[in-house]
Amino acid sequence: MLFNAGRCHVTVAFTAGRFAIRSHVPQTQPGYARSSKPSFFHSVSKSTGKRSQLKQGEFVGSLDCGTTSTRFIVFDRYANIMAQHQIEFPQYYPQPGWHEHDAREIKETCDACIDEACKTLEGTGYAKESIKVIGITNQRETTVLWSRKTGTPLCPAIVWDDSRTKNVVVHYQRRLENKGIEIEPGVWKKGEEGVDALRTLAGLPLSPYFSAIKLRWMLDHNKGVREAYDNDDLLFGTVESWLAYNLLGGPATSIHITEASNASRTLLLDLHTLTWSQPLLNFFSFKPSILPRIVSSSEVYGEIAYGPLKGVPIGGLVGDQQGALVGNKCLTEGEAKCTYGTGAFLLFCTGEEIVKSAHGLLSTVAYKPGPNAKPVYALEGSIAVAGSAVKWLRDSMKLISSADEVNKLAAQVTTTGGVYFVTAFSGLLAPYWDPGAAGMLIGLSSYTNPCHIARATIEANAFQTRAIVESMKLDSQTDMKHLKVDGGMTNGDTCMEILADIGGFSVVRPQMRESTALGSALLAGSAINLFGWDISRPDTLAEVNTAGGTTFEPKLDESERERTWVRWQSAVDRSRGWEEGFEEEDDS
Repeated sequence: MLFNAGRCHVTVAFTAGRFAIRSHVPQTQPGYARSSKPSFFHSVSKSTGKRSQLKQGEFVGSLDCGTTSTRFIVFDRYANIMAQHQIEFPQYYPQPGWHEHDAREIKETCDACIDEACKTLEGTGYAKESIKVIGITNQRETTVLWSRKTGTPLCPAIVWDDSRTKNVVVHYQRRLENKGIEIEPGVWKKGEEGVDALRTLAGLPLSPYFSAIKLRWMLDHNKGVREAYDNDDLLFGTVESWLAYNLLGGPATSIHITEASNASRTLLLDLHTLTWSQPLLNFFSFKPSILPRIVSSSEVYGEIAYGPLKGVPIGGLVGDQQGALVGNKCLTEGEAKCTYGTGAFLLFCTGEEIVKSAHGLLSTVAYKPGPNAKPVYALEGSIAVAGSAVKWLRDSMKLISSADEVNKLAAQVTTTGGVYFVTAFSGLLAPYWDPGAAGMLIGLSSYTNPCHIARATIEANAFQTRAIVESMKLDSQTDMKHLKVDGGMTNGDTCMEILADIGGFSVVRPQMRESTALGSALLAGSAINLFGWDISRPDTLAEVNTAGGTTFEPKLDESERERTWVRWQSAVDRSRGWEEGFEEEDDS
């Protein structure tokens, strides 16, 4: 089934009880999609000579594997984009609330992006050997399982926003309540003490969001996975772990690693020691042999084993949201950024201190600048649905024909006409943490038109951002004056104006907004001291991404800001607890 989605066509293919959404645009090579010049592409006339005539430069590459697409970007020392290639990959939704990826397709699109970006670079007159090191940044929490012997995936990857595991969460909540968690031999904590002990260890609450919950479901529901586990043939990892494993040689070298910021999203890491926590492994009943070795965010992990960049070191690994924190150069305590992509993620740097949130935020690793360096931590607030709500308006509701149109519609009205949109398509994350919350449009009347709904969709992101910022103020005892932003939704001025008005703070949008990719590039460059970069010394990055930007100031009257804020909170209250989880089996 084929329908038009503005800039691309979307095919919905039904196979064996699953369906995949694939985007089709003018192809650059069979089987792969989209190649477009970025806004900040360095335009250099193509060389028609032999490869020996190509110029030698010094660049750093970034492989950015997001939720719906992969891109490879080549940066110079100032963060100018020298070449890039992007490809969307299929999304699978076999049942309501389920979201899966094929890990093989992720690898294939990554390989293709590297190939095409290298061709583009050489088309500008620079040899691919100019790329001295690459970094990898990735969608976090998405869980991949593969065979130790063959290196092939054992089942579909479960994506971070998948909500099938609500019952698993209920199971472990009851276990904490009734049996507890053994935090050291013979010492058990249960009830509220158990909840607090788990949160202290991992920095995270029990939620379908995190990898351990997904891993437990896969072990309990997939026979092949269980057999591999019993035969010690199972390897677990998040997406950066899977990509590094393959790029560094696959089963021939068996480099099974994960980076600290990604490990901190599994519910299995001791946030204080940055080692796998035996109490958490015991609680979820996992054996340690399936786990990758934990590495820092900036070091040389090995060399690429194949393709046009064979022999080039991989020097940076980082989760996408932490990558955006680094890419925005929020490297000192008190600086914050929010990335608006499929979801939205606000990180507030807390330096070398772990700040335990009492207001619904997560304590997480921001990055570890080297093997022997101290980690830097952050408070994080996560919004499950941001840009995906705009896609829902486009693809499911047919209210708009392209994502850009939502800003044009929203700009035609000055208010939502009393409409509030709680975008809880898979429950609510920070600061509410309610997997049973349901999506809700409230305040509809005969006056309501598509412009009001478009504006309410944008306002939903702004209200949820404010909820997180309010929590951060309480936890950090500091008042945030401005928020650095990046991600696809920030391209619309209307969206940014609404964010500033509802949030009551300045919104700073850089001109070059590939902050996630830039973060992994900075970490990779720092690993080999390229350009003199040192991620532990922010002054060495002073020349990076300094070209212009736009600041949006709040203009909404304070009384109106507070009135709409109270109404939003009322709408959230009405959406909560709609779908209560139930255990499939009794606790044991």
